Amino acid sequence: MRPSEQLKQTCIAEWSAATNHKFCIELADGSLSLEKMRVYLAQDYTFIDNFVRLAASAIHHAPSLPDRLPLAHFLGIIAGPENTYFQRSFDMLNVPESERTAPKLLTPTSDFQALMLKAANSGEYVNMIAVLCVAEWVYLSWAEPMVGAVESLPFYFGEWITLHSGEYFESVIEHLRSQLDTAFNEADATQQASMQEYFQQAVLLEKQFFDACYQ
Repeated sequence: MRPSEQLKQTCIAEWSAATNHKFCIELADGSLSLEKMRVYLAQDYTFIDNFVRLAASAIHHAPSLPDRLPLAHFLGIIAGPENTYFQRSFDMLNVPESERTAPKLLTPTSDFQALMLKAANSGEYVNMIAVLCVAEWVYLSWAEPMVGAVESLPFYFGEWITLHSGEYFESVIEHLRSQLDTAFNEADATQQASMQEYFQQAVLLEKQFFDACYQ
C-alpha cells in the first residue's frame, strides 16, 4: 500500500465524512442553498493567499526541478482560471464586497490557514507536501464522481466540480501523492510522525470546514 494511502487510512472516518459531505452532494445535485454557497466561496477564497505561500515554499524546498515544475504549473491555474471563477461567482451570487475581501473567518477557516502557514514556516518539505496533498486530494475524491452532473448545473456549481476533476487535475494529485510517498519513505521516524500529524489535521479541518459552511 502506498504511504499516501496508508496515511489516508489512519483518518478514514474523517476522510469519508469530508468527501461524502452533504455540502458536496447538494452542490452536485443543484439543491445547495445559494446562501451556503456564498458563505463557502467567501471563506474558501481566503485560502488562496496562504495556499500560494505554502505551494511556493514547497516549490522552493522540493528536491529537484522535475519535482518543482508540476506544482509551479498548478499555481498558474490557481492564479488564473480558479481566481477568475471566484470573481465571476461572486458577481453572479451578489456576494457583498466586504465578504469578498475581508469576511469574518469561521473557526475551521482560521485553523486551516494557521496549519498551512505552520507547514510553510516549518522549512520541512515533508510537512508542506502532506498538507498540499490533502487540500487537493480531498477535492478530487468528492468531485470526480460528480462530473456527470456538471452540464445540468449553473456555472458556480458546475465549474467548481470541473476545476477539481478531469485528467489534468488527476495528474496534479498523482504528483502530490508521489511526492508524499517518496518523502515518507525517505523520512526518519520523527519526520514520518510529523507528516502523519499534518495529514490527519488537514483532513479533520477539511471536514470541519464543510460542516461550518453547511451550518
